[in-house]
Amino acid sequence: MTSYYPPITYIVPPDEDGWLLKTILQKRMDVSRKLLSRLKMTDLGITLNGERVYISVKVSSGDRVEIRMEEETSEDILPQPIPFEILYEDGHLLVVNKAAGIIVHPTHGHYTETLANGVVHYWAEKGERVRFRPVHRLDQETSGVLVIAKNPYSHQHISEQMIAGTVDKRYAAFVHGVPAVPSGDIDGPIDRDPLEPHRRIVTPDGYPSLTRYEVKEVYPRAASRVELKLESGRTHQIRVHMSSIGCPLIGDGMYRHPLYGQPGASPAPGGALAPEAGALPDGGQRGAEPTQPGGGQQAAGLTPAGGGQLTPEEAAQLAEIAALDASIPRQALHAVRLSFRHPVTHADLVFEAPLPPDMALLQAKLREIAARE
Repeated sequence: MTSYYPPITYIVPPDEDGWLLKTILQKRMDVSRKLLSRLKMTDLGITLNGERVYISVKVSSGDRVEIRMEEETSEDILPQPIPFEILYEDGHLLVVNKAAGIIVHPTHGHYTETLANGVVHYWAEKGERVRFRPVHRLDQETSGVLVIAKNPYSHQHISEQMIAGTVDKRYAAFVHGVPAVPSGDIDGPIDRDPLEPHRRIVTPDGYPSLTRYEVKEVYPRAASRVELKLESGRTHQIRVHMSSIGCPLIGDGMYRHPLYGQPGASPAPGGALAPEAGALPDGGQRGAEPTQPGGGQQAAGLTPAGGGQLTPEEAAQLAEIAALDASIPRQALHAVRLSFRHPVTHADLVFEAPLPPDMALLQAKLREIAARE
């Protein structure tokens, strides 16, 4: 026997009396063509006043239109008891505060220990048959708000909001340097680096990408906290865009400060912000990454090839940069806020996640130095 998720219902108002059911489904319930085709093939996928009908029939005022989607599971994802923080859940959505260090979805060579494994296990324990459908992604080492749809209809609707630009995604980041102006737009097309395909670069031939930023706090030793709003969703977008204006994220081992690439650069770990033993939380499960690992201690000790020497001023600056990078085990980026319209109730939803412990500690240390200078 086919099992269904709870129906999504629409009551026909007087001014839509006589409309075709197909029009109600597409124009009022916003059912996509793909989902409509799928519902038509399902026994109780589309009903009018509880009866299965053709979508070519006309409706009357007060009629009850319902769509039902078959229950699904992610059979290719192994359930694992991996803890995660829930911000909100109903029959249509799950919103979580993703920890740094955990991959969202299994990838080639990384089939376990992901957020998906934990969520699938959580649903199974509740007796729910739900397929894992993340509406968007966060990098492994980026923490914060993430929304997961529990059925195709919800996934379609929130995805469409993202395409339309009505989903508000805000991030908090700590960066090297201070942007030249306190707020502005970074409008730079992004594509793969042809020399290193796992990296992205700003290039005229790339995909249109827009990031809005605002400086929230400035610290001595050339660092700042910025709030960012994504108007597009390219891979590594914030990391690439901030690096492109000379303000790479603190702790980012892939998009590092350009001084690391100068001939003769060999900063020693430590400095004003070097962490004491045990001072930093681990920031979540770390494991292997699908891309190159992020910065922290690793970035501080790299020695580029080539001859020549940094000037004393550059060497001092690089030592401070390396100390900042050593103070957090990943890029200092957190999805702090996400708002969108609920796909079924149409209520405006806003979800926020405070800075995680590692970024809060970084902020406290930066403020402590600022107070001393």
